Amino acid sequence: MPNKQSTHTVRKIVLSIVSILIILIVVLVVSGYQYYTSSLEPLDPESNVDVPVEIPIGSSRTDIARILEENNIIRSAFVFNYHLRFTGEEGFQAGYYMFSPSMSTETIVSQLQEGGTPIVEESTGRLTIPEGYTIEQVGVVIGNQTDYSVEEFFELVESDEFLEEKAAEFPELLSSAMAVKEDTLYSLEGYLYPATYEFFDDTSLESLVTQMIARMDQVMQQYYQEIADNETTVHRILTMASFIEREGITYEDRELISGVFYNRLAIDMPLQTDVSVTYALGAHQERITYDDLEVDSPYNLYQYRGLGPGPVNNPAEDSIRASMYPAETDYMYFLADLNTREIYFSETYDQHLEYQNEYLR
Repeated sequence: MPNKQSTHTVRKIVLSIVSILIILIVVLVVSGYQYYTSSLEPLDPESNVDVPVEIPIGSSRTDIARILEENNIIRSAFVFNYHLRFTGEEGFQAGYYMFSPSMSTETIVSQLQEGGTPIVEESTGRLTIPEGYTIEQVGVVIGNQTDYSVEEFFELVESDEFLEEKAAEFPELLSSAMAVKEDTLYSLEGYLYPATYEFFDDTSLESLVTQMIARMDQVMQQYYQEIADNETTVHRILTMASFIEREGITYEDRELISGVFYNRLAIDMPLQTDVSVTYALGAHQERITYDDLEVDSPYNLYQYRGLGPGPVNNPAEDSIRASMYPAETDYMYFLADLNTREIYFSETYDQHLEYQNEYLR
């Protein structure tokens, strides 16, 4: 039986450990807050320099933050973008601006909302590529909303000459896709970023598609070094992101879904994502049948293990980020109630079956 002295000693050790942990947590919180607030302070309060900055039409908050950082107007695009999302600031306008490194975050945001000098050139039109559209759906949008046909679009995106030219122009983005070119249905599936694009009378089809690739390259810039450090590839990240794009709705759900998929990969368990089956079928349907699951295609991840040949649609940034940073959980299964759009996660197959009986039947 332990004596009082040993009990007292153990208690002191435990209290010391707890105290150290509390101190570490406080230090991390304070340091994080200081980094956040300092990153929002003027880059150079004493600067008298005015820098011309163009905010293109269709720029997202992420794009604007990146442009401001590249022009040395703000300290951190990541913190600036997070601040905009946290405060709910919106209504930013395209145009030409004169910004200074001495400006406060509030002043920059206010000017972006008021608008700069308008971009004079008027576009002939614009087309919107929704998040999660496949390359075939992108082709239909272009065929319907421009003077270019669906056939011309596919002739271009399947052209070896065009693909080689883009791979040379965007090597960080496309090198891993070109390495598996013979295995994928379309080499550019997953690489045409979903956004709104302006086009003009003299905009060529090549230029329009290049804009989509360039936008994906812009989004991926923040991840290239980490992808290399983790010894993975852009192709794998975008493939996973394409599954997450169609399986989840909120960012929180997408993080959890990403965690489920990575947990399955870790034990060589089939991903069994319906998105892969609909892509293998060449159909765009919400529900699949047991017969659908039998389709013989390397894209069918009920039949084949791993990630498959490549992306099955063109994902947006939330899904890409979730693919990079999955939630760390023990979940192995999930299902979605298509009526309520709620997603239910479970660690065991028995729990998964209970959710099926409760929510889907």
